[in-house]
Amino acid sequence: MPSSPRPPGRPRTGVTTEVFAATLCTVQELGYARATVERIAAKAGVAKTTVYRRWPSKGELIVDCLLDAFGPAPLKEGAGQAELLATTVRWIAAKISEPGVGDAFAGVFSDAVSDPALREVLAARLQEPYRLTLLSALDEPSQRVLFFIDVVVGTLLHRMGMTGEPMADADVDALVTMVLGYFAGQPIGSTPS
Repeated sequence: MPSSPRPPGRPRTGVTTEVFAATLCTVQELGYARATVERIAAKAGVAKTTVYRRWPSKGELIVDCLLDAFGPAPLKEGAGQAELLATTVRWIAAKISEPGVGDAFAGVFSDAVSDPALREVLAARLQEPYRLTLLSALDEPSQRVLFFIDVVVGTLLHRMGMTGEPMADADVDALVTMVLGYFAGQPIGSTPS
């Protein structure tokens, strides 16, 4: 049975703050594969048992760290669909470009491909809260919202994986234009007002 989704952007306290900061720093410095729980704990100045007590696996730690790093989706009340879509694409791109975040996201995503338990955690705890938020805000069928998430996150992580760098602003603008052309019915090349 999947874990129940947590609301995006849970508040951090004490050890959690230190562990999340150490996680992103360690992933940025050493890469996802070499950022072990032991190294993360050492960087945070805590025992690895302290980390394992809160997060039974590196994957679960990374998922909660990403949830914290992303926080709540910045959806402006009363905004039209095109503005909501554009804002969301730019927000995801900005978050993925933060130090350690894109590396951590790409790494846990890659691990989840061959780890069904981690895939379940990733879907339930990271994707599901944002899917529900976007479902409500965009007033679109669930499958279209999932496709939006797949297209945007997949494209941004692919760029990070292929180049080691986040997507350039001009390319993010092009991605927004493409997304709006499909999802908001905007003609390709136009921008939201």
